[in-house]
Amino acid sequence: MSAPLSSLLLHAVALASAAAEEAPVTKPAATPVDAPVASDVTDAQLVAAAPPQPMAPGTVVPQPVAAAPPSWLPNKKKAANHRKAVMVPSMVAPIWVVPDEPIVVATASTAGQAAEQAEAPVAPAATPAAPLPTQAAAAPVAPSAIETGNPALLAVPSAIEPGATVADPMIDGRRRPGFVAELPAPVVQHNPGAVNAPPPEAFPTDQFPIPDRWRLVKALCPDKNFTGLQAVCHSKLDPYHQNPLKADVPIQIDKKPFFLPITGDDWFFGINAISDSVLEPRSFPTPVADQTSTNPGAIGQFGRDRSLVAVQTFILGAGLTKGSTAYKPPDIEYRIAVAYQVNYVNVQERRVLHVESSRPTHRTDSFLGLQELFVDYHLGNRSDRYDFDSIRVGIQPFQFDFRGFLFQDNQLGFRFFGNRDNNRYQFNLQAIWRLEKDTNSGLNDVTRKPRDDYVLHANLFAQDFPLAGLTSQASVTVNLNREKDRTLDHNGFPVRPALLGDQRPREYDAYYLGYSLDGRVKRFNTSTSFYAVLGQDRNSFFTSKPAKIRAFFAASELSYDLDWIRVKLSGLYATGDSNPKDNKETGFSAIFENPIFAGADTSYWIRQAVPFAGGGINVAIAPRNGILNDLRTSKEEGQSNFNNPGTMLLGVGADFDILPQLRLSTNLNHLWFENTATLRELRNEGSIPKSIGWDLSAALIWRPSMVQNAVFRLSGAAFDPGKGFSDLFANSRGDDRYYSVLFNAILSF
Repeated sequence: MSAPLSSLLLHAVALASAAAEEAPVTKPAATPVDAPVASDVTDAQLVAAAPPQPMAPGTVVPQPVAAAPPSWLPNKKKAANHRKAVMVPSMVAPIWVVPDEPIVVATASTAGQAAEQAEAPVAPAATPAAPLPTQAAAAPVAPSAIETGNPALLAVPSAIEPGATVADPMIDGRRRPGFVAELPAPVVQHNPGAVNAPPPEAFPTDQFPIPDRWRLVKALCPDKNFTGLQAVCHSKLDPYHQNPLKADVPIQIDKKPFFLPITGDDWFFGINAISDSVLEPRSFPTPVADQTSTNPGAIGQFGRDRSLVAVQTFILGAGLTKGSTAYKPPDIEYRIAVAYQVNYVNVQERRVLHVESSRPTHRTDSFLGLQELFVDYHLGNRSDRYDFDSIRVGIQPFQFDFRGFLFQDNQLGFRFFGNRDNNRYQFNLQAIWRLEKDTNSGLNDVTRKPRDDYVLHANLFAQDFPLAGLTSQASVTVNLNREKDRTLDHNGFPVRPALLGDQRPREYDAYYLGYSLDGRVKRFNTSTSFYAVLGQDRNSFFTSKPAKIRAFFAASELSYDLDWIRVKLSGLYATGDSNPKDNKETGFSAIFENPIFAGADTSYWIRQAVPFAGGGINVAIAPRNGILNDLRTSKEEGQSNFNNPGTMLLGVGADFDILPQLRLSTNLNHLWFENTATLRELRNEGSIPKSIGWDLSAALIWRPSMVQNAVFRLSGAAFDPGKGFSDLFANSRGDDRYYSVLFNAILSF
């Protein structure tokens, strides 16, 4: 309040005191107004007080009889030099008090005009102003609190009882000691399934909760005429905005399916769907017997090498999750995923697709596999930063290192996992009982008894170790194989044991000790893995006696970023067996490899399974989507084999981000056998060179929307055999180059 306005207030009080001298009225005893007031009383203290009872605009109040002058009143003559109007706060509208005139409750407009007039002093008025016509016609009003000496209208702070509840519009946003604001009424919502609103006591008195933040704006859909709804109302097929099918909105309990025994308002349901299409023309050495060749006059051990593969896979998954997972693990999660595949293969020779030579050279097959079915339970948090422990039981994905060198598959198992120290350390304890696979699709076959092949694994991750930006992983893996029975695949070929050497069933215990490193130091990226495998093979197929397992593996990829280009250098070394007939097997073999390395499945050698003809039946030098030359029937259904020639690889590559949507990836690898003693023994040859050959590949990856929901890839690879490969696969047709073309389209929801 300005100084002139405070003077007007004092002047009004002085006139009221003068009137009291002529017609004295007994003042109530112990009126708080008579209490001494310090000389530094502020204008806000003079005006701010509990408001009187609300009065409607235009109400006329008769001239009050003032009480006795308080002791702090200034000189009346000095106050008379100012305008005799002062504004007293009210619950509804300001009240202008003018001596010798009735009190009129002003409207918002008249209050604003009076406030402007109060800013400048005017000549003192000696005579009272004439009443307004409306004032003269107004009905009499009962004596006000001023007439009875009530100081509330004078806005004296001490007139309010401590702890009283007031609403003062004169001091917006400010609170005074001693006043307690009333709580708002409880929020009652008629929205079944919505999140319950907290009680009013949980909120400040000037705020109130809005129920169900997920569906509040969605309730206006599909009407898009409201401003802002264009960014809210979207189709349920849109996974990039709030979508009840993508676990963005909790399940409404009143609308939940009858078969879901859930309660509470923090259950979320999400689905995912993937379409994976593959078209793959290729060529590889195709072994054929003279009596089964469809080519008249063919006398070679290898026939025509071209083939075509077409595969369509649909994956549908669903998850039911309890808890807010934006910043912590779910309390519990149920998940299921099924995959259905249709595949077509066309080759040029018989007995490639089926053991019976009467079968045609093409095949169409389909299979439905269960890829995920697990329960994930949150055991509890171990810190206020949501370090946690959880368990997961069922068919679930497992990966033992950064690049999938040792094991990467969806298998039946148990997993105990968690983290510590703000997620700097993560750990896993896993036990796996391997499922059988469908031969032609590679999907899980739960209609058959699981294999007698068990895997135990424990690892520990440490971030920023040994340097900032690097993550270290130490692991211990145990593979216990007890498969004594002979097993055929769906096409009639033997898969266990492999028909090598004495062809007797095998059992083995393999213990893998591993260390992996992945991360970035300045502009250098690195990913490295080391493994040592120890154990025992209870029947070496060369000696039919037990043999010790002692083998090693190392692989590393180093890359450097140059703006939109990344150049890469890759190296791999896996030991081979130098003496197959001793009591030691030194060839390294993985459990279920799926390497993302040196071009991955763009590479010819990794993508294609080259059969080892002449030394075994239904045995490949390296499995499909594998890099190790371990002479297995297949990684899906075969056993690990530590009597193998080993693998060496050295490669260079580069990735070019031509556009945000388009990437070109190139790789050039050279491969060798680490030791060919095993091959010489199986093929009864005196010498076989180590060189496998050159593998050149390139891939174009296009993401039209710059996201992973639609990814198209066209890749091609050419393989130029080295002396060792040519020695193993010499043919009368003179085929000395092999190729692989891959078109892959992945659509995800």
